[in-house]
Amino acid sequence: MENKKFYIIGIILLIILSGVIFLILTSVNYETIEISPHGTSIEVPANQTKYDGKFESLKLWHWNNGILLTYNNLEDKNLIKITEVGYNSIIKAVNNGQKQDLDGYEAYVINADELLAIHIFDIIKVHYNGKLFCIPLSNNTTHDNILIICKDKDMAVHMAQSVKYKKIFSESNSNYPMTTVKNMTDDLHSFANDLKNYSSNLTNVKTDLKNKTGLIFVS
Repeated sequence: MENKKFYIIGIILLIILSGVIFLILTSVNYETIEISPHGTSIEVPANQTKYDGKFESLKLWHWNNGILLTYNNLEDKNLIKITEVGYNSIIKAVNNGQKQDLDGYEAYVINADELLAIHIFDIIKVHYNGKLFCIPLSNNTTHDNILIICKDKDMAVHMAQSVKYKKIFSESNSNYPMTTVKNMTDDLHSFANDLKNYSSNLTNVKTDLKNKTGLIFVS
């Protein structure tokens, strides 16, 4: 009888240990990476995410079962915005997929073959099969555009939830276009005020001279 109890306890412990090992092997560790010049960040699978490079102002990463694309409008110095057109083409292809709601995020399910047919993905040295979950994100304040593509929908949601938008472009940064516009506006206002004051002073001088000398000034 005692031996039977030991066997039962041993089996229970073995089941628990197997469960712990399974969780360790299947759990995903994440690391934070910055994806824009502002410091906007996102968590990606650790020790397996590879940065494939920057193409104009489009950045690309991939890991065992997913892809991350980011595009920032302010970082795009190309006047024709060719990169933006390309990124929007990818988003359009994604939006043709089956629309789903993933924990409050608007997502699309698309076949991997259709997505990888897009030319930019030729540089990725891996091949994906089956369905991919795609979550497009955008922020009008920081001008960050993010596209998460993943075979694991839980991973896609985790990544979307991990995004932290940061905007360090400030009015003290002379490279920020709005600063230039504001400075020009301030200069124009200052110039206009100077003209107004000059005109007012000139009128007063004319009036004084007319009263004292009787001279009439023709404008």
